[in-house]
Amino acid sequence: MRRKAGLVLLALAVFFAALSPLLRWYAFPRLAKIPANHYQHMVLEARDATLLDYATMRAKQVPKVTVVQTLKGNVEASERIEESAGRDVVVWDGLSYVVGPDGRMVSKIPERYIFDAHTQQPVHATGEMVDGDPVRREGIEFKWPFLTEKRDYAYFDAQARVTAPIHYKGTRDFRGLKVYYFEQTIPWTKVPIPRTLPVEGLSAEAVEKTGTTRWYTTVRKFWVEPLTGAPVYGEEIHREELRGGTLLGDRDRVTAFAGHVKMREDYTAHTVDLVTSQRLPILLLTSWLPWGSLALGLLLLALALYLEARARRRPGPAATKAEDPSPVTA
Repeated sequence: MRRKAGLVLLALAVFFAALSPLLRWYAFPRLAKIPANHYQHMVLEARDATLLDYATMRAKQVPKVTVVQTLKGNVEASERIEESAGRDVVVWDGLSYVVGPDGRMVSKIPERYIFDAHTQQPVHATGEMVDGDPVRREGIEFKWPFLTEKRDYAYFDAQARVTAPIHYKGTRDFRGLKVYYFEQTIPWTKVPIPRTLPVEGLSAEAVEKTGTTRWYTTVRKFWVEPLTGAPVYGEEIHREELRGGTLLGDRDRVTAFAGHVKMREDYTAHTVDLVTSQRLPILLLTSWLPWGSLALGLLLLALALYLEARARRRPGPAATKAEDPSPVTA
């Protein structure tokens, strides 16, 4: 009976030991993915910023500039692209909407980001664009991969339409979470003029005909939770200029926007709480369940060996006890 129990325990030990790497290296890459209907809304602010007054074409100091960023999953588009791509695809329709201190629109730049739901690598398909211009992204944008590594990544800059390294700068503690800090610098680069401008009747084409160009530089900072790959906080030291052309009169350049853009406090707190809750399923699949399964397998193996050893030490059937000889009588 003990040997049968030992064989059962041995079979269970093999099962749980084999389950451990399967959970980590087979199940996790297939189960961890961004949902196609994901929706995200974020508000950032730049206080004591510099903003161009298009009425006078001169820069002025303003108390606050607000940037509202939305990312909305386009399920219909993702399903259509998945048919030809043969993999799980997410399509994010994004909008960066900038508002001045008076509540009026400063600029709005839409974009469509198409990427692999598991790896966050871009998927090239019809409709990939920034502000109506077709683009071919290389590298990540908005989100890092699951299980982010301590290394540099290629990050796509939507303003300049270029990909540049975003550098890992170390591990930090952010409100109780261990995060990786990344930083990217985009040097002064000539960038397209937004299609939607705050002056009615003024178009990007009209500005370009004057010979005036738009230039941009930024220092981009992200604090990324490594398990989920989700940024829990972000900042940009952002600067834009208009240069040359008849639109500026006798000036060579004028500041269109300059400010230190930071996530608003309420959105920061909400993001930290959300990412903290999202860490649990990642931990289950990458750490707790694989290691727990391996530990259980080793425990069952030890118990099976113990029962086998007990069975081997057990004596065989006892020989029939010899009866005492009866006395012989004449």
